[in-house]
Amino acid sequence: MSDPLGKITAGEDLLGKIRNFLAGFVGYVKRENRREADKSLRSTIATRWEEQWGRISQIQREMVSAGQLEFVDDLEAAAIKLRAFVDRVKGASYGYAGLFDAVRINESELTKLYEYDLALLESVDKLASAVDNVEASLGTDGLPAAIRNLVALSQGAIDTYNRRDEVILQS
Repeated sequence: MSDPLGKITAGEDLLGKIRNFLAGFVGYVKRENRREADKSLRSTIATRWEEQWGRISQIQREMVSAGQLEFVDDLEAAAIKLRAFVDRVKGASYGYAGLFDAVRINESELTKLYEYDLALLESVDKLASAVDNVEASLGTDGLPAAIRNLVALSQGAIDTYNRRDEVILQS
C-alpha cells in the first residue's frame, strides 16, 4: 500500500520547495500536507469498509431470495454497525484544527492520527475474512458463529474509531 503523506509531499514543485524554506511556512505546509494525507487516508478507509458493507447487503439479499430468513436480522446488526462506522469515518474532523478552533493539534498528534487511521485501513482485511466466512457458512451450522464474529468485528471498528478522538483530546 502506498503512503498517502508521501503522495501529497512527492508532488511539490520548485516554488513549493522554495516556499517551504521561507520563515513561517515550513510548519504550516507540513501540517497542511498531513491534513490532506489524513483526509485522503480516511476517504480510502471509508471506501474499503463500505465495500464490505456492500458485500454484507448482497449476502442478505441472497439469503432472502433463498428463503433463509432466520439470520437476516442478525446479519443486519453487522451491516448497521459498519454503516455507522463508515459514516463516522467520512464525517470526522481532519487531523487539523483551524486558527481559532478550541482544540489545537500539534505535529506529534497529527502523526498519531495518521498512524491510527493507517491501522484502521489495514484492519479491513480482517473484516473481509469475516465476511468471507459468513458467505462460506451459508446453509451450515457455522453460520450463527460466523455472524456473531462479524458483528463483534463491526462493533470493534466503532469502538476503535471512538478512541481516535482521544488522540486529539489528550494533552
